[in-house]
Amino acid sequence: MPKSRTHLKCPTCKKHIVKSTDPDFPFCSDRCRIIDLGKWASGGYVISEPLQDTEDLVRDDEREN
Repeated sequence: MPKSRTHLKCPTCKKHIVKSTDPDFPFCSDRCRIIDLGKWASGGYVISEPLQDTEDLVRDDEREN
């Protein structure tokens, strides 16, 4: 049985090992948390368009014909 991960690298600075018990988890500090929030607010991160199932495309084509 694989061990559960209790720590990882900070997603912002990638330098520190962060434990899941740290108050800023998954970030190493409040500074890295704020940097990440700023990237979301400025549009640095975006969520891609939802993928459309090809089965839905076939149904839509059949309805049009």
